[in-house]
Amino acid sequence: MRVTVVGSLNTDISLAVPHLPGPGETVLSAAGAVIGSGGKGANQAVAAARLGAAVRMVGCCGDDQFGTRLRAGLAAEGVDTAGVRVVAGAASGVALITVDAAGENSIAVAAGANALAGPDEVAAAFAAPCDALVLSAEIPAAVIAGVLARARTAGVTCVLNLAPAPGGAAALLGGGVDWLVVNEQEAAAVLGRPASGEAGGPGGARRAASGLARMGARHAVITLGAAGAVLVHALDAAGAAVLVPGFSVASVDSVGAGDAFVAALAVALAGGAAPVDAVRAACAVGAAATTRPGAQAALPRPAEVLAVTGMPWPAGPSRAGTPD
Repeated sequence: MRVTVVGSLNTDISLAVPHLPGPGETVLSAAGAVIGSGGKGANQAVAAARLGAAVRMVGCCGDDQFGTRLRAGLAAEGVDTAGVRVVAGAASGVALITVDAAGENSIAVAAGANALAGPDEVAAAFAAPCDALVLSAEIPAAVIAGVLARARTAGVTCVLNLAPAPGGAAALLGGGVDWLVVNEQEAAAVLGRPASGEAGGPGGARRAASGLARMGARHAVITLGAAGAVLVHALDAAGAAVLVPGFSVASVDSVGAGDAFVAALAVALAGGAAPVDAVRAACAVGAAATTRPGAQAALPRPAEVLAVTGMPWPAGPSRAGTPD
């Protein structure tokens, strides 16, 4: 299974805090800062590699110590880094993360070299064949649009993760995309409607996913955290939404869980899984990723997914999804 990931590479600086700070509030951490590799693109590449895919990473980093460490970390996971461009004189991306006692997080990101991705990265995305292409949104919207256009022309299955949802996100869907994955807040941003009115729980997520499908997503997935995910297939004449249940696990840190979900979905699709089965497998991998702290450090391997969720990888056909 060949997967190409186009996205960001960041160094994560994480702090465990008793609660997430509010405006103007200083919260003290009882532990030291944890420095690790991250970025949505790099996380997705590592997650896919740990699930057994042959992975290429496309993106940008600076010519600094952080960049050297990021590339070395990917290579250690077996990820092909030939598509990672080192930008002279640029700083690598950095994310500042606070995680509360319940595992919820707040993240601020300095894009650094990620913001300098451009036509070179669009070309690099198609420098080698792949069975699925993953595209996330911590890079310029012009790069996302360029990759989507070439993927449509080349007939490459593309999984677009609009996280965070960029300005003008709706325009990116106009030409069509195979798979769109967003959470409830990102869905509301793309739709241009308040989350409380469109994506409040499974029922609202069903309506939101249907709206995303009408905007150009052939498969629209809205993740619901522990509750699972909602899937709408635009070509389903009945327009039925499928609620795919989540997994009950002892969550300690949700950082990276969304990236694990996206990577698992792409790997499952590359392996020929049916849509509902692929989403169910992605829910299992995302849940397993919350049981350990950190971003890349917590991304699970198949044995860990099985141990935590009881779901074998790769997943076989199931009846987990039911029309909602």
